[in-house]
Amino acid sequence: MSVGIVLVSHSAKLAEGLAELAAQMAPDVTIVPAGGLADGSIGTDYDEVVAATQRADRGDGVVLLYDLGSAQMTAELAVESLADPSSAVVADGPLVEGAIAAAVAAQAGEGRQAVAEAAAAAGIPEDLEPAEPTAGGAEVELELRNDVGLHARPAAVLVRTLSEFDAEVTVRLGDQEADGRSVLALMSLGARQGDRILLRATGPQASAALTKAKELVDGNFGE
Repeated sequence: MSVGIVLVSHSAKLAEGLAELAAQMAPDVTIVPAGGLADGSIGTDYDEVVAATQRADRGDGVVLLYDLGSAQMTAELAVESLADPSSAVVADGPLVEGAIAAAVAAQAGEGRQAVAEAAAAAGIPEDLEPAEPTAGGAEVELELRNDVGLHARPAAVLVRTLSEFDAEVTVRLGDQEADGRSVLALMSLGARQGDRILLRATGPQASAALTKAKELVDGNFGE
């Protein structure tokens, strides 16, 4: 099981499209859109949000994200009305970036609070730091041969995989370096097909993490 996610939006199309996108990065996570009013018009439907939250809860709780202020109020009221309000939390983060970050965290098996924190942190700009030499550890240079490089789905696959190892991994492109645990940071590198990236890892399972990362890249991330 994993933490479920509910996307509360004034637009049914926005919620459904975002749920479809996030599901590509977190295939084992229940992501339920709750957008628009019952008649198809713009707005948020309290009853629909409550029902969506109940559908999303598979035992590990639910994180709700919202687009605009009144959607936040609807989400919070829905949580308060649950038989166990502590089973769900409304995350204060950007809907699109937050949904992606939350989905990846849930896929990695993180708990409800950690998933909510991942969504909230997605709203904080991540400055790419100039890469500096690091003593020790292991590293491997890889060429991206898949069509889209380190865009959304491949970045999410890499993050999910690296999270399985007891290792700190960074990914370098040119003079910029990103945290291997952050989908948004990896996407911000702008690594495209044909680019060569350098992965550096430290920790007990550093070598194993890099070996698995190489398998992913060599296999075009399963595309």
